Amino acid sequence: MERAVFVYTTYPSIVEAERAGRALVEQHLCACVNILPGMISHYWWQGTIERGEEVVMLIKTRSSLAERVSTAVKEMHSYATPALLVIPIESVDQGYLDWLLGRDRAGGEGMTLRRDLVPRAAGCGSAARFSLAESRSKCTRASVPR
Repeated sequence: MERAVFVYTTYPSIVEAERAGRALVEQHLCACVNILPGMISHYWWQGTIERGEEVVMLIKTRSSLAERVSTAVKEMHSYATPALLVIPIESVDQGYLDWLLGRDRAGGEGMTLRRDLVPRAAGCGSAARFSLAESRSKCTRASVPR
């Protein structure tokens, strides 16, 4: 059975994270990315302790796409050794899981959204909803009144 996973990674800037995150969504490699700026990291690198300000990205996808997501992140990343952790999800609301897994995808390997789940599927922000464009299978973000 297909499972949901998070792919965790970090970026040196919000600009790079947004560029990579949007590309992952546009390529249908994930249902959503969450970008969390303001992280401070302390770590060993080449024999010294470093401090860096970074941006966390959580990539929400299916387990079958995790390797392709990791490859795409590496190809777009400016770090020589980006953090890439695939985290299995132990429990998830069934409606959200159905949306995340794109249960009605039409023969493709990437993500698509079910129309009947669109209004409640946001999960990527409290004031967001997604709709499936008529002419292409691409998600667009629209404001939703609170």
